[in-house]
Parts: sequence; structure tokens; C-alpha cells
Amino acid sequence: MAENKILEVKDLCCSYQKSVGLFGKKETRQVLQHVTFDIHSGEVLGLVGESGCGKTTLARAILGMLGGYSGQIIHHSRRPQMIFQDPFSALNPARTVGWILEEPLRIYGKYDAAERRCRVEEMLEQVGLSASCMSRRPHELSGGQRQRVCIASALIVWPRLVIADEPVSALDVTIQAQILQLLADLRQQYELSYLFISHDMNVVYQLCDRVIVMKEGQIVEQAAVDELFAHPQHEYTRQLLRAAE
Repeated sequence: MAENKILEVKDLCCSYQKSVGLFGKKETRQVLQHVTFDIHSGEVLGLVGESGCGKTTLARAILGMLGGYSGQIIHHSRRPQMIFQDPFSALNPARTVGWILEEPLRIYGKYDAAERRCRVEEMLEQVGLSASCMSRRPHELSGGQRQRVCIASALIVWPRLVIADEPVSALDVTIQAQILQLLADLRQQYELSYLFISHDMNVVYQLCDRVIVMKEGQIVEQAAVDELFAHPQHEYTRQLLRAAE
């Protein structure tokens, strides 16, 4: 096992074909091009770049949801879990919060009903929700409460790495700050690592230790967050920072 590394991505390439023109000629689009980086234990690695640059494709590949790529994705723990951008669409509207949080434990198969309920109540408390939420459905919760449920769902099976895909962009500014603080607190409590995907450079600066900048499927810069913000090396990074001012 690589010392202190929880994830290694090596020379990852991914492309897909789409039909163009009147006769449906196949055209190949390269989505990821020779992407290489590591995430260390306990680290928050920011991933920034404009829409369509390959951030979500990269996340899907790491999660094992994408085939047909070349290169290596090496996990040094169990598969990571995901916190999604839109908590409402990520939660089953027909199920209660208790059912949603118990489901990963049922799949895991190591716990009886009483143990599952105890774990669900514990996890709700950790994300700042009461046990009374267990009987409620997603539409009965606020946006911030739904995102807390999504965070609880990701953490309930004790992952060491969590991929957070724009987890606060759908929330208002006050709730954003609360969720960011919650993520920081949970990182300390559970010794978590995050791959934190965002287009908001200010949020990245608050939470992340290092940052990788992606443009058109390639990593154009990666550095410690203070170094990248103080001395950006790539023109595209400078553009992102100017846009955040």
C-alpha cells in the first residue's frame, strides 16, 4: 500500500463517440486526457474547472460508475461515497429518511434491524438532525436538511474517501456556510479525505488543502491552496481567480 495515499489516479484517459452531421458520422471526443493525481489520507483535494471540462466524468470513473477508460484508478480503502449537488434529486422521494439511511446498511448485510436503527440515529445526530426526521420524506425537509441527509447517507458505511460534487451550490449562502462547517467537522471526527468538486474558488479556498485545475479534460495546474491562490502558474487558473474576485 502506498504510504499515506488513499487514492491514486494514473494516466487516466476517457473518450466517447457521438454522431454528427446528416449521416451520423461518428466523432470521438476526448473527455479526460492523461489525468494523474493522488489524494492523501485526511486531505481535502479541490477539483475546479468550467462546466464540461471532465470533472463529473472523473468522479464517475473513481466511483466505478464508468467503464471504457485507460489508465489506473487505485483505491487504498473501500470504494468512496458521493455527496451530490442536488440533494432533492439524490434522495428517493417515496421513502422516509430512516429507510434511505438504512438501505446501505441492509445492502452491507452485517447488521440487524436494531443495530441499523441505532446507526441511523447516531448518524443523524452527527449531521445535526434529530431522530424525528426518520419518519419524514425528502419533500418535508428544507434544502439544508436534505443535504445533511445526503451527507449522512454517504458516511453511514464508514468510507474513508468522499467525493463531494458541488455540494453547496444549490443552497443559499447562510446554509452553504453551515454545510461547509459540517463537512470540516466530520473530516476531523472521522479522519475523512474529500475530493471536493466546485466552480466556486472562494469555497475551495475555505475548505481545501490542495487544488487541481482542469481544463478541457486535462490537469493544467495543481498546488497547495495557498500557493495556487498567491502564485497561479497557468493563465486559466488566473482567469478563474479573477472571476472569483
